[in-house]
Order: sequence, then structure tokens, then C-alpha cells
Amino acid sequence: MPPDDAVPGSQLAGVIAALDHPTRRRIVAILLVRGTHVSQLARDLEVSRPVLHVHLARLQEAGLVTSSLRFSDDGKALRHFELQPFDFRLTPEAISESIESPASRPLPEKGIVQ
Repeated sequence: MPPDDAVPGSQLAGVIAALDHPTRRRIVAILLVRGTHVSQLARDLEVSRPVLHVHLARLQEAGLVTSSLRFSDDGKALRHFELQPFDFRLTPEAISESIESPASRPLPEKGIVQ
């Protein structure tokens, strides 16, 4: 049985995929220091906002960042991103749970080819 702080098998692939890109790891590093809005983050990383949105979406899907709508002093709506606290522990058991084993697949019915 995996320890309580192990990455749940269902989350493992998403977390690894989200952190498997250097730009996304840079985003995590920046957000560790401070939450910020998309435009500032794009300037800090020297990437376009559309590219940044793709990376932020992957991090959000993995549950590593959250966003909220905030308003500037002049009334402009700004999408603000913050890092969510996380402390995942990768274990062999978590890796094993994250894959579909042949034993867990249902057997095909007689006469049906899959």
C-alpha cells in the first residue's frame, strides 16, 4: 500500500506531463515567489500570451495552479495565477497504480474481436 503522501495513480500522469516542459517548470518557479497576471508572466518568460495560456492550462489541469479574475485600478480585468501548494511523493507503487495492467482489463466476450 502506498504511503499517504504518494501521488495518487490517477493524478500521476497529469502531474508528470505538466512538469515535463521547461517553460511550465519556469512558471512554477515564478509563481512560487509570487502570484501574477498573464501579461506580466508572459513578459517575465518572454513568451506570447497564447503560448503561455497553453502551458497554464496544462498546469491547471494537473491541479498545480489556480486562476482568478482580478481588476486593475483602471478597471481592466486581469487573469491572475497562483501556485497551489503541493508536495507529491513518487513511489513505485504509485507508478504501478497509474498504469492499466492486463489483469485489470475486462476479457472480451466470446466471438467478439477487439
